[in-house]
Amino acid sequence: MRLEQHIGDRRVDLAASVRTGGESYTLACEVLANGQPRYVDIGLLRAREHLSVGGLNIVPVLVAPYFSPSTREMCHRSGVGYIDLEGNARLAFGAVFIDRQLSDKPSVERRELKSLFRPKSAQVLRILLREPDRRWRVTALADAACVSLGHVSNVRTGLLDRQWAETDKDGLFLSNPSALLDSWRDSYSPEPGDRRSFYTTLHGTALVEAARGALGAADTRGSAAFASFSAAGWIAPYARTGTHYFYATEGGLGKLTSALNLEPASKGENIVVTIPKDQGVFIDTIEPAPGAICTGLVQTYLDLTLAGERGEEAARYLRQERMTW
Repeated sequence: MRLEQHIGDRRVDLAASVRTGGESYTLACEVLANGQPRYVDIGLLRAREHLSVGGLNIVPVLVAPYFSPSTREMCHRSGVGYIDLEGNARLAFGAVFIDRQLSDKPSVERRELKSLFRPKSAQVLRILLREPDRRWRVTALADAACVSLGHVSNVRTGLLDRQWAETDKDGLFLSNPSALLDSWRDSYSPEPGDRRSFYTTLHGTALVEAARGALGAADTRGSAAFASFSAAGWIAPYARTGTHYFYATEGGLGKLTSALNLEPASKGENIVVTIPKDQGVFIDTIEPAPGAICTGLVQTYLDLTLAGERGEEAARYLRQERMTW
């Protein structure tokens, strides 16, 4: 094994000689400090150049602290081996075939993803996912998401590193919104907040119309919205439930309580209101019908994915009908 060797006129970070089946091979390793797609793309280009210069017995390999399933697939499609420090590896040459895949993410990767989907960062993601093709300048995006320039910069870096976003002369845009949403879904946990249960004697159309009247009132907008199954019923109807769901601030809850004659219920509730700790859920609300203020497509989708089997089915339907990017 030799460090910083040359193959032809090209330098490689690490070279290892292997003999198997009567043939000699050289593992030409490119060492990456970061295994995110943005850096893997560059590494793959260099690795393929080694192969073109060195001949058939050169085995290009990428080495990094961690390769995610998507970057492992990038290597596989390119015919380049990989090894990471978490134990994932794929090498195929001559009589050698090694394929070891681990499902666990390292703590650093989990922390990075958690940071990307924290409430303030999520406000940026919600804005971007509303119009994935729209180009955003950093300042305009910060204003739209009601966060600092620093937050936008951090989110921007995370998206670019994972190749979920790109930039052109007009600004930042999402190049792979589906992959971003998949990762957010897989990392999502219920919005932290105070979940309260109520009962109302109103039912059916009377309940819905009373709720629309309250949600659509000028002094309620931005402080309450249909959520989960109730929002999906307006956006992409799929599954019915006897319980109606809302997000609300304390002030918004007061308006709903008055309009729907809500009474606290320890059991038998037909109204569930969550008062979120962070109010980013109200940033991208939509109004599919007058007064029917609903959580945005992304928030509705994420909440449905945690609502049991019926919720997962409703989430898939919502994505199929309204989120075909």
